[in-house]
Amino acid sequence: MITFGVDAHKRTHTIVAVDDRGTPLGQTTVGTTSKDHLGLLRWAARFGAERRWAVEDCRHLSRRLERDLLSAGECIVRVPPKLMAHVRDSARTYGKSDPIDALAVARAAQREPDLPVARLDGPDRELRLLVDHRESLVAERTRLICRLRWHLHELDPAWEPKARSLDAQRTLDEVQGPAAGASWCCCAFSPRTGQPVR
Repeated sequence: MITFGVDAHKRTHTIVAVDDRGTPLGQTTVGTTSKDHLGLLRWAARFGAERRWAVEDCRHLSRRLERDLLSAGECIVRVPPKLMAHVRDSARTYGKSDPIDALAVARAAQREPDLPVARLDGPDRELRLLVDHRESLVAERTRLICRLRWHLHELDPAWEPKARSLDAQRTLDEVQGPAAGASWCCCAFSPRTGQPVR
């Protein structure tokens, strides 16, 4: 079986093909578009039908490649970066380059029998993206509340809104009084709407 080790980057992917003994048979570098990946499959076909792909587990760089290969019916295993480091330490070729890293990925995949197999993303990824977006919104809301609290402190250090009350409309209505009577150049922002409190 031929193993294709992939060193993935933002703009290019370097691939090294190795046989069962880990001997390099060829290498290529392709772009990161689906069209580039189609050309990669044509290049890989010259090595025979019995093959698998070993990709360093950095999905933010390799997600499109994995999706295109899986859609074409290819088999992909994900290699944790720490395994690559061990292979590179024992290699005869020293240094660091894209082909050396791709070769290390392929050899690590050959040495480790129980690597995770890549699958097409499903609803779990969509849910994860929604959760990440919600966490970002909550963090932004917290940042705005903290900023508003500091502006209110500058206006009147003696006036302290209750903890966790600056997201309530009633408290924001109370804030308008001191803010309207003060002459200051900075704006306080509502954590609910993101608009200046006037």
